[in-house]
Amino acid sequence: MITRTPRALVALVAGMSLIAAACGSDGDDATPADTEPAAASPDTTDITDTTSPTDPVDAPERIVSLSPTHTEMLFAIGAGDQLVAVDEFSDYPAEALELPNDLSGFEPNVEAIAAFEPDLVVIGGDFTGLGDQLDAIGIAWWDGPAAATLDDTYAQIEQLGAVTGQSAEADELVAQMQTDIDAIIADTTVPSEPLSLYHEIDPTYFTADSTTFIGELYSLLGLRNIADRAEGDSGGFPQLNAEFIVSADPDLIFLADTKCCGETAETVGARDGWGSITAVVAGDVVEMDDDIASRWGPRVVDYLAAVSASVERALVPA
Repeated sequence: MITRTPRALVALVAGMSLIAAACGSDGDDATPADTEPAAASPDTTDITDTTSPTDPVDAPERIVSLSPTHTEMLFAIGAGDQLVAVDEFSDYPAEALELPNDLSGFEPNVEAIAAFEPDLVVIGGDFTGLGDQLDAIGIAWWDGPAAATLDDTYAQIEQLGAVTGQSAEADELVAQMQTDIDAIIADTTVPSEPLSLYHEIDPTYFTADSTTFIGELYSLLGLRNIADRAEGDSGGFPQLNAEFIVSADPDLIFLADTKCCGETAETVGARDGWGSITAVVAGDVVEMDDDIASRWGPRVVDYLAAVSASVERALVPA
């Protein structure tokens, strides 16, 4: 049976909260802003009662997900039919949009959650004390903090499989993801001189270095991240400035602020001084999907494939 889990390690970062913090800064410094984004992703939480798969007969039937990443995971392992409500940002897959979605994962209301009579609530980082509130009213919950590595993603998929009675499906998904990622890595050309990249979280030049989840994906393809040269303790998410980026002259620019902020290859090329950057000159400013870039679910495979394709295009002689 599923039992209430103890309170998990506090998770202070998620894609949307990071962007919200970043947008309040002026972008003038190459080191982190005084009010920096929430701390980098902690280690994956040890979840009790998930080491042995839940008997499907005892699996939860009314799940509320307050995390877009975990909503994607739940559908991917075949637990979508067990969902009764999701948070306001859970917009994938399309079936998620058919569920009630007026709940907040950032400012959760325990009464609103309880109204759905859930037998399991899935949280993407309990940084508000929601777990204690759910404990107080006898509702089971599971917490999956923001992943720091791909192994964290795999572990969370397997844990969700265990608590939802979908262990076989979860194991199959993880195995397929690993196979797909290995194939992408094997098929990606790694030049003798690594290509450099700049990953943009928002137009004030917050970025992610190689110690972060998204940074690990770039490293898997042999890319050199210009953010690794930023000084100061940024928790993996330094705020650069235009001069730093132009001087670093990245070969590739990946925009993860196309939806939130309307950034495009054209707007980047129009920035003062950016016209000389190699990525801009060569047409290697890549417009990514913000949602996929900020989530650590099954679609990381799609993200890595898009990065690989961009690398191959960048290596084609002009």
